[in-house]
Amino acid sequence: MKGKMFIGVMVVLISGMLVFGGCESGGQTGALLGSLAGAGIGQIAGGDTKSTLIGAAVGGTTGYIIGTEQDKRQARAEVGRLRQEMSIVPVNIRNSNDSISQVLMKKDGIGYRGPNGEFYDHLPTEAELKPIYGF
Repeated sequence: MKGKMFIGVMVVLISGMLVFGGCESGGQTGALLGSLAGAGIGQIAGGDTKSTLIGAAVGGTTGYIIGTEQDKRQARAEVGRLRQEMSIVPVNIRNSNDSISQVLMKKDGIGYRGPNGEFYDHLPTEAELKPIYGF
């Protein structure tokens, strides 16, 4: 009897791993893994189909909720990173030896702040930045 249960659990786990590759989100992955774990726990605890199905449903729901929350956290972090990236504007300065220095200006309210902390009420031009950052 234990051998059949072990084989059944292994079949479910291997099937889950094959399906796992098709999950597109953390919610889907969580639901799949939660269902598999819940089904296994339900089978071990109750030893019948009803317990297995209840375990799969509870595990799937819990896994989906956890995976979806992880997706939301990752999306918020990505939005924050993009916002910060969009607030930086490069200004190129041509130096006396014909090389180019890039000065990264950060959007700050209604103006821009330079790398040394100086504030401009407009996006500064190359001519304005050259005395400070050029050579």
